[in-house]
Amino acid sequence: MSYKILVADDEDDIRVIMAKKIAQEGYEVVSAKDGEEAWKKIKSESPDIILLDLMMPKMDGLTVLKNLRENPPSKKWQPVVIISARNELADIHQGLSLEADHYLTKPCHFSDVLKAIQLMIGLIPQRKSELEIKSQSPNTKSENETRAQ
Repeated sequence: MSYKILVADDEDDIRVIMAKKIAQEGYEVVSAKDGEEAWKKIKSESPDIILLDLMMPKMDGLTVLKNLRENPPSKKWQPVVIISARNELADIHQGLSLEADHYLTKPCHFSDVLKAIQLMIGLIPQRKSELEIKSQSPNTKSENETRAQ
């Protein structure tokens, strides 16, 4: 399965190079140059993994993350890896408290970004199972319960 990765960063060089390297690894890549565009692409493209800078124009990355977690446009879990120059402990804590799934500080090596993507891919089946379990209502009878009647 080919995974779709959203690269959201306002720095053109970083966004273009990261998107190119991710595509070379066999992933489908969608990119956004600011937070507003990132939020639109999250809703329209439904990426499997989101790589999100925090300091972007129009809408910062934390607002994008908060919107995603409060109003998920998809029923699937969409992991977010923050990649930011904001490296203070308070910044990292804030990102993780808004349910970012991983946090990398700039500058970082592409190998670290690739490891974070691979980590998120490894977690997707587990989180999918958790979401399916949560979506089953306690009042909904399972197939086995229906057969037993």
